[in-house]
Amino acid sequence: MNDQHLICEERGPILSLMLNRPESLNAFSEEMIKGIIDELKKANENTSIKVIILSGSGRSFSAGGDVKTMGTASPVEVYEHLGLLNECILTMRKIDKPIIAAVHGFAAGAGFNLALACDLIIAAEDSKFALSFSQVGLISDGGGSYFLPRLIGPHLAKQLFFTGEAVSAEKMHQLGVVNHLFPLERLQEEVWKLAMKLAHGPSSAIGMMKKIIDHSLTATLEEILEQERTAQALMVSSNDHKEGVAAFKEKRKPVFLGN
Repeated sequence: MNDQHLICEERGPILSLMLNRPESLNAFSEEMIKGIIDELKKANENTSIKVIILSGSGRSFSAGGDVKTMGTASPVEVYEHLGLLNECILTMRKIDKPIIAAVHGFAAGAGFNLALACDLIIAAEDSKFALSFSQVGLISDGGGSYFLPRLIGPHLAKQLFFTGEAVSAEKMHQLGVVNHLFPLERLQEEVWKLAMKLAHGPSSAIGMMKKIIDHSLTATLEEILEQERTAQALMVSSNDHKEGVAAFKEKRKPVFLGN
């Protein structure tokens, strides 16, 4: 039995990070969160890695916090643990490379919020999402109260936070939280297909778009317009732009190199 809490695999330009505590529905551990942070930082410096996939082993993506240890930690210990989780979420948002969450089974509590921190969410049709914090007398952590209201609006977000009710993947797809739905047996195949498509895209431009879109959540229109202006002035001199233009004129598929 693999006792690693995070299984990492590089396959060409794609890095797979699999949460690996299946006996607890991939509830978070310190080893797991530290592992994600370390692997993301290394991937951001590795020019051969273009896309990251985050998934869960066993029956579910992640149940979030470990219910078995709840009620035993002191306020100081919780504060320190959430500092580590916060570092993980911020690292996910700061790196240039797109992160795809592959969700099956349950994405609950901070597990749901971990998926929200990714750039895209691809889910199995029978998966479910739940912000279950209120069921144990807690508030959301892991950035959920930042991400979700921006996706679905504050009123519906409050309903999900207050009630802790489980929501189907189909409903989340309708709300725009989930990008694509697939049958469970096709989930990994489709996620890797999308990851490979992005990996062979103009990675410098994709990384810049990620930064600008994320910044737009807190920036003014004037700030984003100026950021786009500056970035585009840099992009037009890139090899990927030259290749894209040449491929368009020659009516062929572009071969991007990410520079």
